[in-house]
Amino acid sequence: MTSFSLRQTYSQLPDHFYASAALSPVAAPQLIKLNVPLAKSLGLDPVWLSGPEGVAMLSGSHMPEGVQPLALAYAGHQFGHFVPQLGDGRALLLGDVTDARGHVREIQLKGSGRTAYSRRGDGRAALGPVLREYVVSEAMAAMGIPTTRSLAAVVTGERVMRETPLPGAVITRVAASHIRVGTFQFFAARQDLAGLRLLADYAIARHYPDAAQAPVPYLALLEQVIAAQADLVAQWMLKGFIHGVMNTDNMAISGETIDYGPCAFMEQYDTATVFSFIDERGRYAYGNQPSMALWNLTRLAEALLPLLAEDEEQAVPVAQQALATFEGRFQQTYLAGLRAKLGLNTVQPEDAGLLRSLLETMQAEEADFTQTFRALSSEGAISGQGVPEPLAGFEAWLERWRQRLAQEGGVSVSTRINAMKQVNPAFIPRNHLVEAMIKAAVEESDFSLFEDLLAVCTRPYDDQPGKEAYARPAQASERVRHTFCGT
Repeated sequence: MTSFSLRQTYSQLPDHFYASAALSPVAAPQLIKLNVPLAKSLGLDPVWLSGPEGVAMLSGSHMPEGVQPLALAYAGHQFGHFVPQLGDGRALLLGDVTDARGHVREIQLKGSGRTAYSRRGDGRAALGPVLREYVVSEAMAAMGIPTTRSLAAVVTGERVMRETPLPGAVITRVAASHIRVGTFQFFAARQDLAGLRLLADYAIARHYPDAAQAPVPYLALLEQVIAAQADLVAQWMLKGFIHGVMNTDNMAISGETIDYGPCAFMEQYDTATVFSFIDERGRYAYGNQPSMALWNLTRLAEALLPLLAEDEEQAVPVAQQALATFEGRFQQTYLAGLRAKLGLNTVQPEDAGLLRSLLETMQAEEADFTQTFRALSSEGAISGQGVPEPLAGFEAWLERWRQRLAQEGGVSVSTRINAMKQVNPAFIPRNHLVEAMIKAAVEESDFSLFEDLLAVCTRPYDDQPGKEAYARPAQASERVRHTFCGT
């Protein structure tokens, strides 16, 4: 008797929204990691998931009775070039559950084999990208950034061919849904108005139910996706996160971070920072992420035009007005986040200049983004007595900041420090540590570094005595210049 059951609500949509998928059993699946707390919050049995039947499912080898996997159809702009059909080329949607908070969550395998949308790909995932996604997505969740979650990772016992043969693996991820901007583009490109409307209605019911009561529900949907993405990208910027592949097929309309490929966290502050090996022109550089998000949202607005008004002449200004709200929403969330990172509880006219001056100083000093803000969250930084080493060279700015803090009475130093530590992480998945973890796992089947890094990075705001090496920036010889998506 199985201990696993799912609904498959996406299959209630017409069959051109997805393709049924045959399973691709693997040779010798073994569980690397099961996210037991997440499994329990989803109402799933960790004992069953870690047993033979569960591991068979998590590897895509065998499904419990009643689970019918689907590969979802979507299109997308990839580095600015439109591809009318992409789809889940190596992912299978198993179905959805309702979690402990009453939220619907979808469960998907990634790396489980070929689908109808695989084109020339093998549908598999290598171990390294699976471990990267597991650690980074769970670290993002621990920081409070909306994200897909990692439920499990398994090795397949098989090799996948990339530049060299690599161990194969499958990650099981959990998301509010896997509907993307590219999903809407798929139907718009085919001028399938009925499909577009069905998709929009499904998205409203799943993610933004109050939009159904608005005078123009599809406009309300667009407005809420814009707000969610503005908030999300602001949170990326506040933590130094670089997505790396912000294509329209990698932007979820739920407002969650999705598709961790060549992602990375910036160390030395520089708005031009790029890690993705395939992003040769810096399209998705750290400082370009807000403008690229707006570009993607403009493509969503274009896809929705037939639903916004009777004719395109009427729909275009409606969409433009909605898109014009992105910048203000982003700036509001970003500036509020920066104030919190600096321990500021009120808004003053000079704040924008103070914040800008800090970032300029960080860039000039080649300061580590994470360490700088964590160092500010200290009594020495606030008092000027015993300023932490990462703030060397910041003397002039620190004096301005202390004068600004003095304008806010009634807040004790300890209260301010505690509040700042809750928004300024001490630990992030630093790129050299991620690479070392991957190397040990791939070359030695040693997952101890994976376990250690995961444990540290899922407590990002805590002081963790004895773990100081995990907070240290890379030495020159350790620096990671490029990251890879693994496909």
